[in-house]
Amino acid sequence: MPHHPAVPEEPDASSDSRAEPTYERLDRNWAELLQELRVIQTGTQILTGFLLAAVFQSRFEDLDAFQRDVYLVLVVSSILTTLVGLAPVSLHRVLFRHRAKERIVRFTDYFVQATLAGVALTVAGIGLLIFDLVLGRAWGIAFAVFILLVVLTIWVAMPRRIRRNV
Repeated sequence: MPHHPAVPEEPDASSDSRAEPTYERLDRNWAELLQELRVIQTGTQILTGFLLAAVFQSRFEDLDAFQRDVYLVLVVSSILTTLVGLAPVSLHRVLFRHRAKERIVRFTDYFVQATLAGVALTVAGIGLLIFDLVLGRAWGIAFAVFILLVVLTIWVAMPRRIRRNV
């Protein structure tokens, strides 16, 4: 067998191979979280705008009670998700220059995770509503379940599996 040069192993999560000072690590983590927030905030705001505009469509009056209830839950979910996704901005403003970067980063991570959960529920609910309108209730429920399974697979299971193999 040919000899291959040793490939350095990735450090485990508990070690800090960058040997960067805490303030640099926090700044880097904050910058990474901001990038994630830029992507997710745009998406949540578009979803919320879509849902708020839907009420003004002529077909909206044709919704049955279940569809109206789903729509209202989606509006609430989307608005709350947007607010949670914007919360790190307020957190940063209030704690700016108070030597609280570690708290800002930690709580922003929680807000990003909660925003992802809200997006998952909102997108599944939108799928439920659209498929219910077009193909019927059973298709709507089946599609919403499918969307949630896809989210659990690609947003939760796969990253955890990849992390385990790092």
